Amino acid sequence: MPQSLDGRRVPFDSTDPNSAGRVAVIVLFSAVVAMLLLMAPAAASQLQLQLALSPSQTGDLFAAELGAMSIASIPALWWMKKYNLRTMSTIFGTIFIIGNIGSANIGEYGTLVAVRFLTSLAGGSLMVLCMSLAAQTRDRDRVYGLWLMGQLCFGAIGLAVLPKFFGTFGIGIAYWVLAILMILVLPLVRFLPQRNTFAGRAGDDDTVSTSNYALRATLGLIALLAFYVSLSGIWTFLGGIAGTSLIDNETSSVILSIATVLGIAGSVGATVLGARPSTRFNLLVGYLAMTLSVALLAGIPGVLRFTLAALLFKFTWTFILPYLMATLSGLDRSGQLVNLANLAIGGGFALGPLMGGRLVESAGGYGTLIAVSVAGLLLSLVLILVAQPQRTAAAHPAVAVSEMAE
Repeated sequence: MPQSLDGRRVPFDSTDPNSAGRVAVIVLFSAVVAMLLLMAPAAASQLQLQLALSPSQTGDLFAAELGAMSIASIPALWWMKKYNLRTMSTIFGTIFIIGNIGSANIGEYGTLVAVRFLTSLAGGSLMVLCMSLAAQTRDRDRVYGLWLMGQLCFGAIGLAVLPKFFGTFGIGIAYWVLAILMILVLPLVRFLPQRNTFAGRAGDDDTVSTSNYALRATLGLIALLAFYVSLSGIWTFLGGIAGTSLIDNETSSVILSIATVLGIAGSVGATVLGARPSTRFNLLVGYLAMTLSVALLAGIPGVLRFTLAALLFKFTWTFILPYLMATLSGLDRSGQLVNLANLAIGGGFALGPLMGGRLVESAGGYGTLIAVSVAGLLLSLVLILVAQPQRTAAAHPAVAVSEMAE
């Protein structure tokens, strides 16, 4: 939109971190990049059916994608300071487009893994950039809320719509949609600044002095890792669990799309509650409810039990996350803990499918995976409660939502 700068009019406010165009870049780039991972259950089921992949191969494929998105945060710390952001975003967006078009035409497993890794590395680079830009906005709570809701909405639409076309077009339709969406949003790079100017504020208001900082920070990171290993293992194979219960792929996709929408309600609920009645209480209730949702998947759940489990699982996932991240923010003195948290999230998201696929194969079913995930969630709960700072900076969990990784 036009903006007045020193009496002059400019065609668009590319230097304004709060412009509508900048917010659109943050929301839409992130939503497109994360879309496939948020519809992982349906995509995993179709890949197993279409390419005759084993559970471990399916887990490895998604682990490669998630790992690449996590690894992207490391080189991003360098290129975001050194190179033109518009140019780099265009390059990464182009790689993302080419990679998805190529994926739609690949039928060989090893080649597909390599192409998906490179495609996700480009997408992860865009995601890291969006998160960094969101941190520079004036109304971060609102922008981060839009950032999260955009991803959840795109994921819900993908789960509800794309599986209907799998029978005709196969998994390739999902990759083509991702490529087309990126083609549509890529022109928004004009709203990016050419150079990323970090304020470099120390952020004293966001840090809390606490005893045993190193120990608490370590426990918090392990809790975050265990949380994401547990949930991503279940999330990736929810479609398979539905299949063992004779729930068809289309029905399970609709259920999971509704669950994804319900995830928006979880994050909104955490934002509204804040630290009321207390962060510890909200974490306890959220974790126990999420553990219950995973336990409900044991055995052969019918449609009703599967639906209840999926809805509760997704709601509690996005309800817990803001408080988890707010705890880590409350412990952060050096400013490096959030970066480590992003790697823990990405690593957990990658390890979950990797571990899950092997557990499913070795046990010949999903019971062991469910049991391990329940144990992982309980471990995460204990660790994050122990890691709580003496004075928790969880009064604004909406900000913490921003740290959810791909």
